[in-house]
Amino acid sequence: MTPEDQALDSLTLESRLVAAARPARISDAGVNVPIELNSTYLAPGSAGYGRYGNKTWSALESAIESLECGSTLVFSSGMAAISAIFAILPRGAVVTASQNGYSGTMVLLRQAVESGALEVRYVDLSNTAEVIAALPGTTLLWLESPTNPALEVADIPGLIAAAKLQNAGVAVDNTFATPLVQQPLEMGADVVIHSLTKYIAGHSDVILGSISTKDQALYGRLADVRKINGAIPGPFEVWLALRGLRTLGVRMERAQKNALELATRLLTHPAVTRVRYPGLTTDPNHEIAKSFMKGFGAVISFDHSGGVEAADRACAASQLVAYATSLGGVESLWERRHRWSAESPTIPANLIRLSVGIEDVEDLWRDIDRALRISLGQ
Repeated sequence: MTPEDQALDSLTLESRLVAAARPARISDAGVNVPIELNSTYLAPGSAGYGRYGNKTWSALESAIESLECGSTLVFSSGMAAISAIFAILPRGAVVTASQNGYSGTMVLLRQAVESGALEVRYVDLSNTAEVIAALPGTTLLWLESPTNPALEVADIPGLIAAAKLQNAGVAVDNTFATPLVQQPLEMGADVVIHSLTKYIAGHSDVILGSISTKDQALYGRLADVRKINGAIPGPFEVWLALRGLRTLGVRMERAQKNALELATRLLTHPAVTRVRYPGLTTDPNHEIAKSFMKGFGAVISFDHSGGVEAADRACAASQLVAYATSLGGVESLWERRHRWSAESPTIPANLIRLSVGIEDVEDLWRDIDRALRISLGQ
């Protein structure tokens, strides 16, 4: 370990966000890593070709490594990263996964089942006993916590321990929580995945993904998948994501504070029948979440009392909150998730997912309250 690495390890995660992967401190050097635009490198040397590596990629990977505590690969999208994990599983492998997971993952799993590539056991990840019962014979336990968009929280430490007793691998989609809230590799997971598009990049302007692992053999296999399948990121997008990562600490602090306040107010709104947010003491996932998470994230889901059409009217009526998909940017976004046909059938049709941004919370509440009342005809 270099002196620079030792110094970085002594810092909090919030400081590492700012300090990691900076250029060497030499006279007249820039403080930021430059964008490397090369597809071709002169021989002899280790670079080889632009599909194999890039110094801008390496900087972002190094920064994420300092947060997730595992060797990291950056991919062209979150789905490319997820696909790489499933690509290395043997044909017929058993995957145990959430019944309420991210729709892209759910589609990928359904396609794998239809082609005979995988067997999938769908479970309620918040029901620890149900998950453990499904583990015998499992090749990979796929944990997404909190789940998208149901906001269920899995007992990640407990389920990892149970999976290891069954010799099952464990992968965790850590997109909603970010490493500031939980670090699954430190709990014993084999792989952590991020849609960097969301909180880490944080500005709704790039599409990227990442995989982190402490297992060097696994890292090598995944690097080969990226290299051969070509799921490589563009250096400009990677540079933007690294710039966005620098402010993750302050963005998450503000967004989580806003989310808790909005969730609390939504509990008593006439247009809302149920609020899903693990930061609420009334939420069924609250106790397990606070037992190992360092926060509760900045996504809220709630069921509209007026049904599907009223939920759509509410989303269309907002002026500050954008009616759009995705999450994790500085701006607040909401949508009725079942406007997408790929959404899990176990998700209520009237559920609205709200990604809370960093705007003033009173401005957000006025906009949300107004839109919900309009949707009720008030």
